Amino acid sequence: MRSILSLAFLFVAHLAIAQQPYYDDVNLTLTGTALYNELQTKISNASSTFDYSDARDALLDTDENPSNSSQVLLVYGYNDSDGSCTTDRTRNKSLFGGMSCEYNREHVFARSNADPTMGDVGSTTTGIGADPHNLRASDQQMNNNKGNRRFGDGSGNAGVISGGNWYPGDEWKGDVARMMMYMYTRYGSRCLPSLMGTGPTEGSTQMLQLYLQWNIEDPVSFYEDQRNDFLESAYGNRNPFIDNPVLATIIWGGDTAEDRWGLLSTAELSTDPLAFYPNPNYNGTLNISSTLPVTAIQVYSVSGQLVLSQDDFQGSTLDVSALNSGVYLVRLTEAEKQLVKRLIIH
Repeated sequence: MRSILSLAFLFVAHLAIAQQPYYDDVNLTLTGTALYNELQTKISNASSTFDYSDARDALLDTDENPSNSSQVLLVYGYNDSDGSCTTDRTRNKSLFGGMSCEYNREHVFARSNADPTMGDVGSTTTGIGADPHNLRASDQQMNNNKGNRRFGDGSGNAGVISGGNWYPGDEWKGDVARMMMYMYTRYGSRCLPSLMGTGPTEGSTQMLQLYLQWNIEDPVSFYEDQRNDFLESAYGNRNPFIDNPVLATIIWGGDTAEDRWGLLSTAELSTDPLAFYPNPNYNGTLNISSTLPVTAIQVYSVSGQLVLSQDDFQGSTLDVSALNSGVYLVRLTEAEKQLVKRLIIH
């Protein structure tokens, strides 16, 4: 019993210190749709009076260039020295407007692509059209070039690609993906990923593989963290996928994204290369990888209840198809060595 309680304590204690306090009332042991719904409830608790004018003022802080406090970073921008202000990556904060070489507010999830649309915006607009998590500083011409084009895969700098779609640029594609994940989580089917992006979805989910791919390929930047910290105070919520990109993996599947809280981390009691995969698990079969034969496997619920045990394990796979969707702790024993790791079952 003591070892079971120790496993449960290891898991609970890890969560208690891993994530921002904002998520202390979020059940992070959930997976799939259940976690999606939990996060949707959490981030929906935001300011109802924050308006489009507030969003403009917020850009001065959220989009501040970490290297120069007198500038903002311009989404999709990539070159300050090519003689074209359209491609600028930075701009003086004072140059806000709709004229050439000025910057304005870009709705990354285009207003007209939402269903129903976000409608026209004015200084007193509130709600989805003024949600600052979807607004970025952008050169006004670059903003016009992007328009309401859907995002598509590419490489290099931002611009129109095959099929008339828009590639946001190597520096910005992860930002875009996490914004699209936020919009879908916050507003549901009104902001389906397919309304603003192209390509296949992941399994039976409605999340685009493109966004899951970008979420991995372009990790979170200091700039994104800066936005989240400011908007929690000014707007009342955060973008969870900036705080921890692996939440997208836990909800929608695909390859494992960056795990900034250690939700999928391993508590290794050995230096031997013990491992199991796939994790998250969808097919009911857990493959075991080890240098020496694994002799025993125990699977526990996060509360410490033993739910599956093979004390005389032989082979290289474990049937976990009988386990319900959720989060578990798996203990592998190899000779006198052990590994304890978190397993997600979808």
